[in-house]
Amino acid sequence: MEIVGMSYSQSQSGAYALILGVVGMEKRLPIIIGGFEAQAIAIELEKMKPTRPLTHDLFKNFSQHFGVNIIEVVINKFEEGIFFSKLVCEKDGEITEIDSRTSDAIALALRFGCPIYAYEFIIEEAGIFMDGESEGQIKDSEEEVEDFRDDEPGAYEEFLLEELEEKLQKAIAEENYEEASHLRDEIKRRKKKL
Repeated sequence: MEIVGMSYSQSQSGAYALILGVVGMEKRLPIIIGGFEAQAIAIELEKMKPTRPLTHDLFKNFSQHFGVNIIEVVINKFEEGIFFSKLVCEKDGEITEIDSRTSDAIALALRFGCPIYAYEFIIEEAGIFMDGESEGQIKDSEEEVEDFRDDEPGAYEEFLLEELEEKLQKAIAEENYEEASHLRDEIKRRKKKL
C-alpha cells in the first residue's frame, strides 16, 4: 500500500481522511484518522524536522536504541468501520508482532521506511475502486470534505441501495473520501441484512 492522499474533514473536528492506494491498482482504502496522527504523517511525508522529536520520532529513536526494527506494517482487521493493524518487528533475528492503531502504524512505517500491507479481504470489503486517478498524487490537506456526521442516526435511511451506490460513485468522483467511506459502510451493512 502507498499513501495517495489526505484531506481535512470539516464535519468531524480534528479528523482527516487518509487514503491508501494498492500499488499498481486503482483501488483505494480511505481511513479516518485523528489530527495528531495526520500531523505526524504529514510531517514525515514533507520531510520536515521538528526542533524536538514528536511521539512517533521518539518511538523510533527508542526502538533503534534497543535494536528493534519495524520491518512491515499489516492492516489485519476491519470491524464496524474501524481498521486494526500490527507492527511486525525484528530484534536479533527474532520476529514479533505488536498490535497498533492503523494511524500510528502508518506514521511509524513512514519513519522506519518499511512497507505497508493490507489483507486482500480487507481491501475487498473496505476498498473503493477509483477510475482514472493518477498514482502517487498527494491531495492538499486543506481540501474541503462535504459536511457529513456519522453520528447522525439514520443519515442514509431514506435512500435505496441503488441510490447509495450512485452517491458512492459521485463521492469518489468528487474525491470526497470521508463520505465515500461512510457510504461504503452503509452499503456493506445493508447487504449483510439481505
